Amino acid sequence: MDSIDTIILPAARRTGGMPVMEALAARRSSRDFDTSRSLDLQTLGDLLWAAWGINRTKGRTAPSSHNRQEIELYIFLATGVYRYDATAHVLVRLFKDDMRAATGTQPFVGSAPVEIALISDTSKIIGKTPQGVTEATYADTGFICENIYLFCASENLATVARALVPKEELAARLRLRDSQIITLVQTVGYPAQNR
Repeated sequence: MDSIDTIILPAARRTGGMPVMEALAARRSSRDFDTSRSLDLQTLGDLLWAAWGINRTKGRTAPSSHNRQEIELYIFLATGVYRYDATAHVLVRLFKDDMRAATGTQPFVGSAPVEIALISDTSKIIGKTPQGVTEATYADTGFICENIYLFCASENLATVARALVPKEELAARLRLRDSQIITLVQTVGYPAQNR
């Protein structure tokens, strides 16, 4: 993966998995990750599709206010930082540096295999008051976050959503525009062996 700037993800498996009621029963936050295992491309592709993929014409696996689809997923891996292009179902590398540690302050950040930053482009939300923009952004973030939780429960992966993120410093490193705000970061990986 080191020399590839666009990673073509395998087509998402849209069948199988745990029944939704079982996934809800198994859903939990975990901060204990097996740092020796990376997610394979199939699992990573399935995860991203479940989070915020295209599931029908002009539709996504999570809702957004007035279907504005203002959230972007930035994927932090050991091989760099990528943006998930849901339409093409690919990862587009933005930076070659391993910036996982820059996404938070907890001890596991930087060693867990995947960090997913949810970034809202607020310029896409028009016709709302500033409070309405904030409400829409965080509601839409929550929908995607819960999709990640349910996918992880179904696939026996560990995950935790984190708001302890040095947002200003990370936004500067990512060269985000003023209209782009980091709402939260979600860590994903295999559970630690001692669980």
